[in-house]
Amino acid sequence: MCLAKGEVGEEGEGKCDIYEGSWVVDESYPMYNSTLCPHIRREFDCQKYGRPDKLYLRYKWQPKDCDLPRFDGQDFLRRFKGKKIMYIGDSISLNQWQSMVCLLYAVVPDQSRIFQNANGPLTTVIFQDYDLSIMVFHSPYLVDIEIEEIGRVLKLDSLKNGSIWKTNDIVIFNTWLWWYRSGRAQPWDYIQDGDQIKKDMDRMVAFKKALITWAKWVDSNVDFNKTQVFFRGVTPAHYDGKEWDEPRVTNCSKETQPISGSTYPSGLPQSSYVLEGVLSGVTKPVQFLNITTLSQLRKDGHPSMYNGVNRSMDCTHWCIAGVPDTWNQLLYAALISQN
Repeated sequence: MCLAKGEVGEEGEGKCDIYEGSWVVDESYPMYNSTLCPHIRREFDCQKYGRPDKLYLRYKWQPKDCDLPRFDGQDFLRRFKGKKIMYIGDSISLNQWQSMVCLLYAVVPDQSRIFQNANGPLTTVIFQDYDLSIMVFHSPYLVDIEIEEIGRVLKLDSLKNGSIWKTNDIVIFNTWLWWYRSGRAQPWDYIQDGDQIKKDMDRMVAFKKALITWAKWVDSNVDFNKTQVFFRGVTPAHYDGKEWDEPRVTNCSKETQPISGSTYPSGLPQSSYVLEGVLSGVTKPVQFLNITTLSQLRKDGHPSMYNGVNRSMDCTHWCIAGVPDTWNQLLYAALISQN
């Protein structure tokens, strides 16, 4: 399986792009009961906070020309016994991490042997009987924000947390959500680009420069004999119905079904092209989890007002159980193809 292109198949045989497909109802889904998983933050716990419909839980991703292996939690625990797996990025990484924890929690015989601890930006769930750590490291820009005399500085060419990240066996990166934040939601006061310190700059240019810093770090610092590196694609928000040919829709609050077919009307966002361009220049074998289009199709997958946070409208994050389970299913497919 070449995840950069999403291809499955032996040499000489027909290849299958696992990222080209559609969402279909499968009555065996969801893969776990979210009400029994104690690790879900209230922002993502849609059933607990009153979401009335359940059809969104029943969809599985069906590639056009092949089948995706179902996530097998017991196999995962056995296969990766003794390993350290870390999700690194923004709150969408947190979304995917909590999905993985619930997928595994559901199949562990003695759940009293599962422990969680938090230390600054790092949260770890340890599956004691398997010596398996599933971690999430909060780093929304991947590059550093440092406190200096002038204030908080976003440094596009500095990446100091890499010394922690590279010690793991499997790392899954993502960044995008915070790059266009401004005002009080913006956690920095200045951007440093090389020797220049600026009050602001073109955010897409800044995003690309930070990704290039990350790519150089990967090429120079990660031992690929020990560590497998994944980068998950940009995830969409669904606040603008024009993107899916419903121009009067302004959020996801009434969405209960995916978009049919395999094409999102407005196409990929610019950030996806920037990300793929940078990844194509990495010399080491970083694997791309190309989940943008399949996630764009899931306008029904967000918490909307069922998020336990003042019933605010959230069409950015994802319900758990839900779409992030498929991201982890694709990660599992990549891992088992290599191990």
